[in-house]
Order: sequence, then structure tokens, then C-alpha cells
Amino acid sequence: MERTTLDLWVGIFVVAGIAALVMLAMKVGNLSTYNVSETYQVQAYFDNIGGLKPKASIKSAGVLVGRVTGITLDTEHNYQAKVIMSLDKRYQFPKDTFANILTSGLLGEQYIGLIPGGDTEMFKNGEIIKKTQSAVVLEDLISKFIYNKAEESVKPK
Repeated sequence: MERTTLDLWVGIFVVAGIAALVMLAMKVGNLSTYNVSETYQVQAYFDNIGGLKPKASIKSAGVLVGRVTGITLDTEHNYQAKVIMSLDKRYQFPKDTFANILTSGLLGEQYIGLIPGGDTEMFKNGEIIKKTQSAVVLEDLISKFIYNKAEESVKPK
């Protein structure tokens, strides 16, 4: 009888552990926080997307409003990264909205931040966000800092 009770508790513990691992994997993979049935798509062009990935968050004022659905290189026009975004239909954004690639924390995941403008016309399905700001690449910042410091040390006083 004792052995059966012990086996039962071990089984419950193992199942709870597996459930916790599945929840953690969903959280890390950004799959658990966004289930929206109706969306509309917009696209934006960036000079550098850094580490932005498909399924990355799109936030406005800290609220999750959509997901990145595709990233391609536009070789026909300007060789910029074309980012396709699916936005929740509950959230309509003006045509002069800014799309910035931001990083959560110092070395966290990258996401797109939308800053609404003041235009009265709203985006429709398939339109292009014209005002964008590319990702800040940490390596570029470090190299600029080192270059400036080296230049300062060479200048005569």
C-alpha cells in the first residue's frame, strides 16, 4: 500500500514538472501571450533589423498589439529589410505612426515599438509604415565609443 502511494505522488510530481517545462517553453517562445483571431497586416522597411525574428512582439505603450509575421530582404528596390506585421484589429493606428526596433533590457529580445502620430486616417490592410527607426546594434555602439576614445588620446593637447 505504501509503495503505491509513493508511486502515485512521484507520478504527480513528474507530470507537474513536465507541465511547468511546457509553460516555460511557451513563455520563452512568445507563443502563450497572443491569441487574436482578427488581424490586419502592415509592412515597414528598415536599414537594419538587428536580431528581430518572426513572431517577435509588436507593442504600443507597453501593450502587445501584434506579432511580426515575416522578414525578407527587398532586392528589387532599396535592399532594406521588409518586415510584415500582423496587428490586432482592435487597435487602429494613424498613418503617421513611427515603428522603432527596440530591445527589452540591455541584452533582451528585440521587438517593434509603435508610436502613434496624430493623423486622422488609419492604416488599412497591406499599407506601409513609412516612418521607421532601425535597431541599435550594440557592436556598432561599442566600436564608435572605442574609435572616439582612441581619437581623443591621439589628439595633442
